[in-house]
Amino acid sequence: MNTLILGSGGREHAFAWRIAQSPLCDKLFVAPGNAGTAQVAINLPIGYNDFEKIAEAVISNDIELVIVGPEEPLVKGIRDYFQAREDLKHILMVGPDSHGAMLEGSKDFSKNFMVKYGIPTAKSETFTKDTLQEGMQYLESQKLPIVLKADGLAAGKGVIIALTLEEAQTALSEMLVDAKFGDASSKVVIEEFLTGIELSVFVLTDGNSYKILPEAKDYKRIGEGDTGLNTGGMGAVSPVPFANEKFMQAVENDVIIPTIEGLKKEGINYNGFIFIGLMNHEGEPQVIEYNARMGDPETEVVLPRIESDILALMIATGKGELHEVDFVVSKQHAVTTVVVAGGYPGDYKKGDVIVGYDSVKDATIFHAGTTLDGNLVVTNGGRVMALTGMSNTLERAIQKSQKAAHDVLFEGKYYRKDIGLDVLRY
Repeated sequence: MNTLILGSGGREHAFAWRIAQSPLCDKLFVAPGNAGTAQVAINLPIGYNDFEKIAEAVISNDIELVIVGPEEPLVKGIRDYFQAREDLKHILMVGPDSHGAMLEGSKDFSKNFMVKYGIPTAKSETFTKDTLQEGMQYLESQKLPIVLKADGLAAGKGVIIALTLEEAQTALSEMLVDAKFGDASSKVVIEEFLTGIELSVFVLTDGNSYKILPEAKDYKRIGEGDTGLNTGGMGAVSPVPFANEKFMQAVENDVIIPTIEGLKKEGINYNGFIFIGLMNHEGEPQVIEYNARMGDPETEVVLPRIESDILALMIATGKGELHEVDFVVSKQHAVTTVVVAGGYPGDYKKGDVIVGYDSVKDATIFHAGTTLDGNLVVTNGGRVMALTGMSNTLERAIQKSQKAAHDVLFEGKYYRKDIGLDVLRY
């Protein structure tokens, strides 16, 4: 089968790496891809939001399956676009329509969905510019710290945890009145702050049946000890020791099943991934957020642990036959460490030559912000590479990942040296 993956990050390289290994894989394309996907697939110089160019590429390359990596084309309705065209509606796609993608595209929609279907989550209220005063009064009645979330997509930056009332009220005003996050913060969800340990659970569904993929814990802060600014993710580990059988059973019964059933009741034929951001709050799962796609860098520890043929799973999902496919997960530990450009998540340089990756033998390299400059691999983003180590022990997986992160070299390189160390306590 000819397959197209949309996206250009570490997540998409991980998908391309696994799909290229499948005996079902004929030609594999990635749009726009990066220097890593170019090693295992054909990169197409097409933006993932350019639906017309994507459609042309699908037709001209006899592509039968499209896997959508990032959230933006899902929220913008790439599935709806394909379904509306007679010449494209037969193409298999893994990724929900724009209605289903609202789980990620609107915090207000997802919170209302959780409340409606009894899915455990922090209590919240939503406010707009017109109800700013009510929002200010609401803040006065709430416990601190408190969380403010931009309703729409804000590239992972639309969440503020306010420690004081003054900080919360200033943030609310900046988001609603000053449009701090543009249209994304035309609505703001004010949410109770939950304490506990975060983890991510991933579900693949064809709308009826589902597979629970390996869970993961990621590291969002730039600094060691979870300090400093939020990033797109500095590393991840899987499995997560505190996500024991009892906890995961509660996740399935209280979160996953009501979510799948709720989507059906809403008339949403959801086909694709559901990323469930969870808090282990006093031993019980609480949903922080949904995403309508796989996480990054979590994908770089989740996919290496799936022993089943990934392309077979994708085809079955697209066809609505997921229940017919075997699903096997390795018991090995996977740890990924992300190397980033100096200055990230603030201003950073692009175009620095990357060396040393040829010497990495004990880990898998997933390119993220890279591109080719002639024969040279150069930096092309804030998060440059994710280095994944696997082993029968968490300690050894950490060592493999960290050594690879140490060995990859470019000017200004930075990485966290504590990825996975907190999990060793469990």
